Amino acid sequence: MLKLCLLFLATLAVAHGLGGIVGRKQTVTVVGKLTCNGQAVKDVKIKLYEDGTVYDTKMDVTNTLADGTFKVVGGQNKIRKIDPKINIYHRCNHVGLCPKRVTIHVPKNAVGKGSKEAQLFDIGVLNLANKYPGEGTDCIH
Repeated sequence: MLKLCLLFLATLAVAHGLGGIVGRKQTVTVVGKLTCNGQAVKDVKIKLYEDGTVYDTKMDVTNTLADGTFKVVGGQNKIRKIDPKINIYHRCNHVGLCPKRVTIHVPKNAVGKGSKEAQLFDIGVLNLANKYPGEGTDCIH
């Protein structure tokens, strides 16, 4: 019985050291402004994801305001540091059937611990008329 109690206490200590069984709360906030050929764009969809190994987990979704600005906020409980990214779905200078998708990876130092320590990552002003690495189209988003 004593061995069982000691094993249980050791397991609790390890779990606590790893941030618990479900991990520690990590949060991120991404803001920015989107333009097309220098003009603010309204209603562009932005999705915040945790970039997973097998599949991505959506944390937030929004559309740009009339002035082209947006803000997405998300968080997850994980043992390891989350790997957030935003996907921007737009039709700037694009007439295809499906919208273009631009992905921006958020640096790990922009991830905060807990909801009170949320970090802010500002992408600045992004002109969607430019070409971006990895840009493609996305019909199912």
